[in-house]
Amino acid sequence: MKGEDCETDFPKLPALQKIETYAITGDKNIQMADNSFSDGIPSDSLEAAKNASNTEKLADQVMQNPQVLAALQERLDSVSHTPSSYIETLPKAVKRRINALKQLQVKCAHIEAKFYEEVHDLERKYAALYQPLFDKRREFITGDAEPTDAESEWHSENEEEDKLAGDIKNKAVIAEKEAAAAEEPNPKGIPEFWFTIFRNVDMLSELVQEYDEPILKHLQDIKVKFSDPGQPMSFVLEFHFESNDYFTNSVLTKTYKMKSEPDKADPFSFEGPEIVDCDGCTIDWKKGKNVTVKTIKKKQKHKGRGTVRTITKQVPNDSFFNFFSPLKASGDGESLDEDSEFTLASDFEIGHFFRERIVPRAVLYFTGEAIEDDDNFEEGEEGEEEELEGDEEGEDEDDAEINPKKEPSQPSECKQQ
Repeated sequence: MKGEDCETDFPKLPALQKIETYAITGDKNIQMADNSFSDGIPSDSLEAAKNASNTEKLADQVMQNPQVLAALQERLDSVSHTPSSYIETLPKAVKRRINALKQLQVKCAHIEAKFYEEVHDLERKYAALYQPLFDKRREFITGDAEPTDAESEWHSENEEEDKLAGDIKNKAVIAEKEAAAAEEPNPKGIPEFWFTIFRNVDMLSELVQEYDEPILKHLQDIKVKFSDPGQPMSFVLEFHFESNDYFTNSVLTKTYKMKSEPDKADPFSFEGPEIVDCDGCTIDWKKGKNVTVKTIKKKQKHKGRGTVRTITKQVPNDSFFNFFSPLKASGDGESLDEDSEFTLASDFEIGHFFRERIVPRAVLYFTGEAIEDDDNFEEGEEGEEEELEGDEEGEDEDDAEINPKKEPSQPSECKQQ
């Protein structure tokens, strides 16, 4: 038959097969052959002949469509220019040398892992130097100690302006303010210091529920403790609370376990130490004060008698204090579902943020200065990217024509990492 002759005389190349597949699946308007059967011819043979004939017709129509051919050619060109396809074209001797380079890269990754282990030892050393300052910080916050005049002296950027404004004030107004200041209350320490930080930092405020707030007002200090020498790499967050009506613990802890070694299955993905798991602690809640659960009433109907009874049941409740009952990373090789992976990644991010940012720079998160620095840094990055795009596309001139009075942007200040 005609279809069989075509297949015999003109064997199809892979590119033509792709074109035929595209034509069969993509062109919905082409009429298909008649489905009737001929006498004495097996149905499968007839069907094969029809398919071959239809394929040939579709291929001819596609070959006459320059837009389809251009799209297919572009697709094939993009595939042929990938780095992996380029490597495949290299001689075996060159591939052999590339494999040797990969072996060297793996050794570099292991050396880098050792470097980060020593960095962890250095962090432990300097944490001991920071701790006396953090202990004094806690004393000032709680009111256990009062700073001296020298310790409390701070020169602000607006000090000269404030001094000039003070010199020209009316003496009567000054006297009135001094009298009011004398009557001003003098609370102990810095009330709600850490709770204010929780409110200021979006990452933390999203976790805090309204019923968590009275508990967090009793938080007096947060400390970071690094693992001892010779022990697996980890750090512990300690949340110190004063006596309260909610739980009997004086300290709540969260331990983050870290790993600084390349993955055997994917050593080139190593970028430094990573948190791999975390452990919480048991909170000894006082009766009726556990905010991590809520009690609901549920009606049950007896199947036989039809009677209805009401039972009470405790179910999980959103709360910051679920932070101390973390999801465990899978250690048996089984992968977590998408929601669990997201929850675990968020937990690791929060722990890292406490360690790297909040604890070392607590006063700046209390005043909001650290948050403003973070915002300015992000805006600076975006602004630079927009400016580069504007240079490429000539948008700067357009902006000048639209807004001739627009002042040149000032360079953003760099923030301390």
